[in-house]
Amino acid sequence: MSGNVFALGAVSLTTDVSAEMVTAVLPLYLVVGLQLSPLAYGVLDGLHTGATVVLRLVGGYIADRIRRRKAVAGCGYGLSAVAKLGLLAAGSSATAIGLALGVDRAGKGLRTAPRDALITLSTTPDGLGRAFGVHRSMDAVGAFIGPVAAFAVLGLTGQAYDAVFVTSFCIASLGVLMLALFVRDQRQEQPARQTASLREAAQLLRRPPVGRLLAAACLLGLATVGDGFVYLLVQRRENLAIGWFPLMAVGTALVYLLLATPMGALADRFGRLPVVTGGYAALGIVYLLIYGPLRGWPLLVTMLTLHGLFYAATDGVLMALAGPVVPEHLRATGLALIQSGQAVAYLVSSILFGLAWQVCGPVVASRIAACGVVVAIGATLLLLRTAQTTRARSEEP
Repeated sequence: MSGNVFALGAVSLTTDVSAEMVTAVLPLYLVVGLQLSPLAYGVLDGLHTGATVVLRLVGGYIADRIRRRKAVAGCGYGLSAVAKLGLLAAGSSATAIGLALGVDRAGKGLRTAPRDALITLSTTPDGLGRAFGVHRSMDAVGAFIGPVAAFAVLGLTGQAYDAVFVTSFCIASLGVLMLALFVRDQRQEQPARQTASLREAAQLLRRPPVGRLLAAACLLGLATVGDGFVYLLVQRRENLAIGWFPLMAVGTALVYLLLATPMGALADRFGRLPVVTGGYAALGIVYLLIYGPLRGWPLLVTMLTLHGLFYAATDGVLMALAGPVVPEHLRATGLALIQSGQAVAYLVSSILFGLAWQVCGPVVASRIAACGVVVAIGATLLLLRTAQTTRARSEEP
């Protein structure tokens, strides 16, 4: 396993501690603290995760064009760090909070594709599942620590959200420093004809494997409801104390960090598509369980286990599935294209789920989400079966 993968994993671990501190308290801060409606929260949650399309594509293309993927990723990490201070300055203004979240997600949009491209360029094709699994496991350690840190800060400061934002900024700054010191760029010399151009980038969609993956990613994004919605529904149904709310994210992250590497190895050995679709099947069960027969601790343990399994089986494995079908000199651009499609779909999904909750109620909304997962899995299998078969044949000795 490349040392660069471990270095990028360490940066992601640190950054995710910072990000998940905010993510863990954000639903409570907006819905309970600021009394926003489910629809308004859905809009902000979609913005927080999905409204980064242009910068994802721009960041990916620039990283390929100048072949300085580390520098572009560093700009993204820096923006996300500064955004934590923006949340501090926003106060109770929903508009200012939306702007701060937009800056934070802009930073994520800039950094994600160049970072994932660095992982693919630092790893042999047959080890991509394991490489992304190791990286996502380290990332998940940060996702595990972040909510615990938020829980501790809230407890020590008497539920002061400002203290969470300041602590998050300091940790994010450490991640930027680690990137600068320990991550090596991958800038292999390339012939002029292999330098990324706008024309080549625009023609990526004409490649059938890329187009099918993009369509599948969009469908899967439409079937994904934000974590905050899932945790809010469980908190309301079980009447959990507010102080325990961030720890639900801890449960998901614990399962994620334990299973991400095994799921990546499993995907390399038996196929990445079955692992991805199996992960989404686990997500569909989560939506059904929220208002299912289980209650109390059995519900929490089962739901968080399946939620963590979903992330372990899909997050890095989808990028491992995408990496080999994108040319090396357009790797960041291609990954950004697929991530952007999924991000737009997630934005739409968050708004629609918030609307469904507000109009039809949480029970009906969760059932609709489960049906959406089933449809998305079926369509993904139809779209990618041919691409997977072709790729498997090409890799035969």
